[in-house]
Amino acid sequence: MAEKDTILLGGGCFWCVEAIFNGLKGILSTEPGYAGGHTSDPSYEQVCTDTTGHAEVVRVTFDPDIIGLADILRVFFTTHDPTQLNRQGNDEGTQYRSVIFGDAQQQAVAHDVKAAIEKENIWGAPLVTAIEGPVTFWKAEEKHSDYFARNPETAYCAAVVAPKVAKARKMYRDRLKNPE
Repeated sequence: MAEKDTILLGGGCFWCVEAIFNGLKGILSTEPGYAGGHTSDPSYEQVCTDTTGHAEVVRVTFDPDIIGLADILRVFFTTHDPTQLNRQGNDEGTQYRSVIFGDAQQQAVAHDVKAAIEKENIWGAPLVTAIEGPVTFWKAEEKHSDYFARNPETAYCAAVVAPKVAKARKMYRDRLKNPE
């Protein structure tokens, strides 16, 4: 059995984050969900009220022998806009915040990668991504799992998710499971 590790990443809509990471070598699984809030077992509808404190996140399970955490975080920081506070594009609210939840070692790696991205000035503005400790992960309703793969023709997926996935596939072609 392959060694595995997990991290929680929030970069706006979890449909985008999940679709990007599903295509990478070494990613064993992705699960959309909610983390960082004060309500137990929240629903999508509750989280969308922007009153539960949760972020939409993806639990990324990976084989660190194939893809390291620093590589995962570099993909994360370069495929969503980590300079926008509590939003991604037109998606606005604390549930869309840029956030990483992990243990002390993961937080240290996240701080290093964040500092490197800021030094490279990729975004031309300070990064607002929060780096926080472990939290409870609440799995999202099943309809959100693999949403983009199952619903590519919906207006949101065509207008928002597809361009982000295309950008990630172009930027990280050498890391794709299926680079065709």
